[in-house]
Amino acid sequence: MSALLLAAALALPGTGASSSPPAKDAALVRGMTISCQSWGWEWGSDGFGAELDDLKSLGVNWVSIHPYASIQRDGTVGARRFDPEHPPEWILRPIREAHERGMSILVIPHLAYWGSPWSWRGEIDFQDPAELERFFDTYTAWIVGVARAAKDADGFSIGNETDRLVRCEAQWRALIARVRQETSARLTYAANFDAYRQVAFWDALDAIGVQAYFPLCEGADPTEEDLRRGWRDALVPMRELSRRTGKPVVCTELGYDISLEAAKRPWVSGRVRGEERGAAEKLQARCLAVALEEIGREPEWLRGAFLWKWFVGPTRHEDFLMKTDAMRAVIGRSWAR
Repeated sequence: MSALLLAAALALPGTGASSSPPAKDAALVRGMTISCQSWGWEWGSDGFGAELDDLKSLGVNWVSIHPYASIQRDGTVGARRFDPEHPPEWILRPIREAHERGMSILVIPHLAYWGSPWSWRGEIDFQDPAELERFFDTYTAWIVGVARAAKDADGFSIGNETDRLVRCEAQWRALIARVRQETSARLTYAANFDAYRQVAFWDALDAIGVQAYFPLCEGADPTEEDLRRGWRDALVPMRELSRRTGKPVVCTELGYDISLEAAKRPWVSGRVRGEERGAAEKLQARCLAVALEEIGREPEWLRGAFLWKWFVGPTRHEDFLMKTDAMRAVIGRSWAR
């Protein structure tokens, strides 16, 4: 099967009763991550639908949510308890609201590493066999429960940035098989930009997910050509992997903060103030505009991106904002045609 056909398959909605046909161009992912400023109750609120209406006016046709679980040093994964047979509205309503608008939705569970020994998910690892076994037992139970609750979602990610653990190929393949028993959603794994080539189980998934925080160039004021050159270099190995595996690629996260290092270290929160703020805002918008244009040049294998990030209602956090006037303008120009 060609990468293009596989990509089209990725974009099909779930087969549950709440599903409705997606927009005719839903195979191209113009996505936005709707994040939360709490544990995630916002996804079940009245405001979620209002945000979808706003996003749809900008050309967004996919959204994603990211239910949380905690991770402890001994490998235990724990999450807010719910009955997967009678899921809460903060899981069901986002799927329902998206489908009512002809939009598709990806559920991409996140491990909340704060309060743990690790500074981010990419550091999570266990050398002790008992801890490793405990992790996969409790992680699998959580992921399978979320997949069952969100069975009508269009896409589902089995993991997110836990790249030191992709060496445990057998455990991931067993997890994938379990998830497929619960949902017909198309499956991916969200690997960091510097680790996606280490994943050995892409053949068991429907798409290659990449957290696309690629360092593009040095300097605080790069030109558009500098940014394009950086993106084109980053696209080469992704294109090669897609052709080798026959799987389409989706940027499961793509974002830039208001930072003078947005092009050099896109994953870092900037917190720029004072006289440098204006320059940082312009760089953020320039980085996103170039990224969306370069991604849009490769539709046969690179199916699109989920932008990081958007919130329901007023925003208390300032990092990686997509809701500013400047970023809304960039998104609208790129996607609302």
